[in-house]
Amino acid sequence: MRTSRAGQPRGVDPSADGTARLLHEAREARQAGLRAKTAPRAEIDASWDRVVRSGLDPDQSTESELLGSNEIEHRRNASTIGEVMPLLRNGLASIADASQQIMVVTDVDGRVLWRQGHAAVLRQADGICLEEGAAWSEATTGTNAIGTTLATRKPIQVHSAEHFVRSLHTWTCAAAPVRDPRDGRLVGILDISGPARTFHPATLALVDSVAKLAESEIRMRHLVAIERLRSVAAPILCRLSGRVLAVDNHGWLAAVTGMPPVDRLPLPKSLQAGRVWLPSLGMCRVEPLPGGWLVQVADASLDGPPRRVVLDLSRARGLTAHVITPVGTWTQRLSPRHAELLYALALHREGRTAAELAQDIFGDATRTVTVRAEISRLRRHLAEVLAHRPYRFGEGVEVEVVHPEDPADLLPHSKAPVVVGTRGT
Repeated sequence: MRTSRAGQPRGVDPSADGTARLLHEAREARQAGLRAKTAPRAEIDASWDRVVRSGLDPDQSTESELLGSNEIEHRRNASTIGEVMPLLRNGLASIADASQQIMVVTDVDGRVLWRQGHAAVLRQADGICLEEGAAWSEATTGTNAIGTTLATRKPIQVHSAEHFVRSLHTWTCAAAPVRDPRDGRLVGILDISGPARTFHPATLALVDSVAKLAESEIRMRHLVAIERLRSVAAPILCRLSGRVLAVDNHGWLAAVTGMPPVDRLPLPKSLQAGRVWLPSLGMCRVEPLPGGWLVQVADASLDGPPRRVVLDLSRARGLTAHVITPVGTWTQRLSPRHAELLYALALHREGRTAAELAQDIFGDATRTVTVRAEISRLRRHLAEVLAHRPYRFGEGVEVEVVHPEDPADLLPHSKAPVVVGTRGT
């Protein structure tokens, strides 16, 4: 057991000998709602809290309904982490095999998509349903390295009785998240699991290092793809006039002409060739390129600006702005702060200065820097809707605000004076 300089316990260290009993005692006390003499590590303690609140039974089986082979294959092909499986196998699977453990790779739902390693341990893993297609989130299996990493987005090692479900007390596991460096989103979890006797304190560092290596590989593949797209797009852009961009399928810029470069262009999920309204650019003509899209900004005089904005504040968890254009409608989800700002502008169609908005939102006219930063973020998605000097909705844009049925429920968590002052009126 580790102690602070003052001699007080800092939590049970699973790497120390003879701590299994302490882990068991701490876990049993937590489940009984009592205070343990020795607390577990902080991350394990927090996980136990989450699992206890969920009502999970510590004596339940870890079995789950397995995904079918077709669904597993579909998830493998759709997952970015599948692109780096050869690297993961070379970097970790052989080590897992030699150390009598197995490598497990899951998707963002905690579903096992791949596993590889020591043959005998693979057979033991079948007994706890640690197999392809199984669910290993905290909600289904309690505290475990895969599920707890999913919950916290941080690497963690879980040993023996640190697992919430008793049937996992003979196991040890270490997991780390793998993120897509293009947008920071989680793409999967990398894990090493094995019998408790195979525990080693360096395992977590190893898994985390290989996860970061996988992220670097994804980044390098992306840079190569962008360069390939740039070589295709550059001759095309040279022949075109106006504002034109070449972006990959995720919106990352490869080439641009006629306008300042952007790092990334927000694209709709189901982008198709033809005339498309893009919030940050307005009406565009989109054509496919190998590995991306050619985006040509249309002449504004041909299409006209948005005609109507519906600011839907009827549901606190579904704040949106629906923008109606001459050729269709698109929707932008709003954060509570951005909803407050748009509501203030909807009430003051003549426009507001940064100081006036600061007073509306914070009750403090000096907080103009914050207001300008938030408006700048809003304009990335609503450039054709919002004007500035002063900040306002564009000329000729009709604005409708959809209120909740009970006026008191208008942005219920907001303390902005402009909102508080209009609740119930």
